[in-house]
Amino acid sequence: MNYPLYIAFLWHMHQPYYKDPFTGIYRLPWVRLHGTKDYLDMVRILKDFPDIHQTFNLVPSLLEQLKDYIENNATDRYLELTLKEPEHLTEHEKLFIIENFFLANWDNMIKPFPRYYELLTKRGFRFIKSDAVRISRYFTSADIRDLQTLFNLSWIDPMFRDKDPFLKELIKKGRDFTEEEKHLVIKKQFEILKEIIPAYKEMSERGQIEVSVSPFYHPILPLLMDTDSAKMAMPHIKLPKKRFSHPEDAIKQIKMAIEYFGNIFGHRPAGMWPSEGSVSEDVVRAMSDVGIQWIATDEEILSMSIQKPLRSHEGYLIDAKSLYRPYKFSDVSIVFRDHKLSDLIGFAYSGWNPEKAAEDFMGKLIHIKNSLPEDRAYLVPIILDGENCWEYYKNDGHDFLRALYSALSNDSRFKTVTISEFIKEHGGGDAIQRLHAGSWINANFSIWIGHEQDNLAWDYLAKTREDLELFSKAHPDKDLTNAWKAIYAAEGSDWNWWYGDEHTTETQQEFDELFRGYLMRVYKEMGKDIPHHLYIPILQEDRSIVPANQAKGFIYPKIDGFVTGYFEWYQSAYIDVKRSGGSMHKSESIIAALYYGFNKDSLFIRVDPAAPFREMYEHIIIRINIVHPFAFRIIFDSLKDRAKAAMHEKVFDEWIFVTHANVAAKDIFEIEIPFKDIKVRENDEIHFSVDIIKNGDEVERCPWRGYVSVTVPSPDYETLMWY
Repeated sequence: MNYPLYIAFLWHMHQPYYKDPFTGIYRLPWVRLHGTKDYLDMVRILKDFPDIHQTFNLVPSLLEQLKDYIENNATDRYLELTLKEPEHLTEHEKLFIIENFFLANWDNMIKPFPRYYELLTKRGFRFIKSDAVRISRYFTSADIRDLQTLFNLSWIDPMFRDKDPFLKELIKKGRDFTEEEKHLVIKKQFEILKEIIPAYKEMSERGQIEVSVSPFYHPILPLLMDTDSAKMAMPHIKLPKKRFSHPEDAIKQIKMAIEYFGNIFGHRPAGMWPSEGSVSEDVVRAMSDVGIQWIATDEEILSMSIQKPLRSHEGYLIDAKSLYRPYKFSDVSIVFRDHKLSDLIGFAYSGWNPEKAAEDFMGKLIHIKNSLPEDRAYLVPIILDGENCWEYYKNDGHDFLRALYSALSNDSRFKTVTISEFIKEHGGGDAIQRLHAGSWINANFSIWIGHEQDNLAWDYLAKTREDLELFSKAHPDKDLTNAWKAIYAAEGSDWNWWYGDEHTTETQQEFDELFRGYLMRVYKEMGKDIPHHLYIPILQEDRSIVPANQAKGFIYPKIDGFVTGYFEWYQSAYIDVKRSGGSMHKSESIIAALYYGFNKDSLFIRVDPAAPFREMYEHIIIRINIVHPFAFRIIFDSLKDRAKAAMHEKVFDEWIFVTHANVAAKDIFEIEIPFKDIKVRENDEIHFSVDIIKNGDEVERCPWRGYVSVTVPSPDYETLMWY
């Protein structure tokens, strides 16, 4: 029988879970912006090519975020600042816009808008944060309004911009946008978002696409099953101190995904793309137990599993017959993606002429077909992210995709299918006796475990989950649904993607804070204090906060709650509270400035509030946390003696009262902490932070990420400072 060569495209649609676990506001805008640029057009374009069948993998946590935007009026930091009139922006907000509203591909998303490129040039291509304040002075309100508008406009797919009369006229206008026009751009965005899920349902019901699913929060399932599974591919890997082994979490993430998918699409998914293509034998057995019929992963997993090379050392395919067919393990069919073809679309063709790229791709398919025997039907799986590569293409990839889909539609040697269609018609494959544990990157888990930062994240997760499980057993009647949800969110693969040396992004701090934030949320749900290690960034370069002004010498302030003279705190260090973060709930900020200094006997801390402490009528608690070298907590309570603060030391997980510290809180808050009371000596490094608790709620921490570091001085410190 003369079979066509079957082609299975699987587009993986996924974004991390960006929702801040304390404020409910999305920290990053990529669900909304990729929603307007990538999710809808990728399925809509297929209406022009009815013979092209494809599989789309939709991650439940992505769907949940989309639904949150369109059903619950969810918002994100970037959207809030877009909608705010430039004249009402604070200096900090204006700086945020100037720094972050150029996060788009400069060649393909900014240069096509002359005004947008003009503003980028005005800001500078090499943006240095230390120059931000100076640069912002040159941005007028009209500049900011245009920037707000163009940032959002550039993230609307050309397919929709070209068909919408208002957007076409706005592009033609080019500049000097009004508030009304800016708001209408956002309205258009939400109109697009509302069409995404119905479009996938419609195309699925027509049979042109299949929709598959991933575990709910996109975790690395083999590592949830057992972090020791990393040793299969990397026997000498350095693992976290705590072994994480919770198969029940892996099963829960799978079951949650299937249930959520069923609620949206009205049927169970047949297939599952394991997060990051990560598989192991135990994972596939777990998927089989819940009725998953097929999964997909990378060709290197197959090569390692059958102990046979599929490509030469130069990368040329030497065993097409083994690669382009499904296999079965534990009654689940597995297809293995063509790594080279997938990466050509994902990383290479964006720089090519679209027609030439499509022609090259077709040539490679012809070569594959000619190298295969006619003994059976063969399947070429092409699997990659469905949203992240298109901004590197001209016209968001439409020219390339249309050329490719047209060529495939008009060549009888090829037939595009969904994965389920192929399995149903040609069988689920021969049994494979062994399955290698690894991911679609290097057939191992090195991106997510083994590096110091990765391992620290696993240890934090393991400790938090252990504490939650113990608490749950001790309080069986307490509703801990949200705490477990936070654990599952923290198990997502995206956080560790940015830890370690492999990847970097402008928003790494956001990912770090979100991961630790979900763990913090667990303790909040239990009604427990948040462990202080969760306030310290896992990103190593961001742990100790560098003061805006360093300490210059000894200080001897009078602890009276007033700035009694210019030179009283002149030699102290100063923390820029806005730059270091602070407020959990941004509108609740109480701290305006933080100073600290020392002499040979004591550490001094000063907190300047936004309004004088003596004029505050709320119940305010100031808590100073010393976490190194010993754990101390000093608590000032505004409803108690305002000249005393209770000092406690942590001993075997119990806070033991030690003494009272000398404090005053009138215009400002001042405290003296004798070094002997906190057991430190010369050259010891003290790490501390300051919490503000208002009416029982912790509203602020300074610094928000990391800690303030102070070295206990020697008696001749001041003399040394002169040299």
